[in-house]
Amino acid sequence: MNELNRYIDHTLLKPNATEQQVKTLCEEASTYKFATVCINPTWVKLAAKELSNTETGVCTVIGFPLGANTSETKAFEASKAIQDGATEIDMVINIGALIDGNDSQVEQDIKAVVTACGDTPVKVIFETCLLTSNQIQKACELSEKAGARFVKTSTGFSESGATLEHVKLMKNSISEKVLVKASGGIRDIESAKNMISAGASRLGTSSGVKIMNGERGSGY
Repeated sequence: MNELNRYIDHTLLKPNATEQQVKTLCEEASTYKFATVCINPTWVKLAAKELSNTETGVCTVIGFPLGANTSETKAFEASKAIQDGATEIDMVINIGALIDGNDSQVEQDIKAVVTACGDTPVKVIFETCLLTSNQIQKACELSEKAGARFVKTSTGFSESGATLEHVKLMKNSISEKVLVKASGGIRDIESAKNMISAGASRLGTSSGVKIMNGERGSGY
């Protein structure tokens, strides 16, 4: 746990985020050597420029936050983000299709983005607060079959964020080839360490600086 900073995707996904806020996010991420910044697609070019020649990558979100875009739209959005400099992609699944039991549609949706991304890692966001345990397990299975690198709990825009129970369930529902990202509600060092102990290999949080300084943050 000595390199807690390398678990963190330093996150700013608010719709009212400004250019200066994104620049500040990148400066903080570079200073603390976080794994990535996680920002909306419109800021990818700026973040890639700000973080060039640093140890911090650029993560962006696709089909965010509802997951209800068409697969073709998600694939195009992901491809464009990579062209702009994204090094990791976090996509939201078709949540309604999963709940309906339309497994093939969910898998094909994920696969469309994975294919568009090539070697760029894809994290698949489930919105676990809306799902049953069986649906979370199924989402893990379909994500792995489709070639995803991570499964991720939450967007931070729904009813609640990551829970230890869901992180453990996800970890136990995938092979060692797939990793877990916990996001939503991780605001202090204790919750960060607990998520890692439960099986998370990455943490999405807007409180990265607070966490590293032993303080408690707020927001995502």
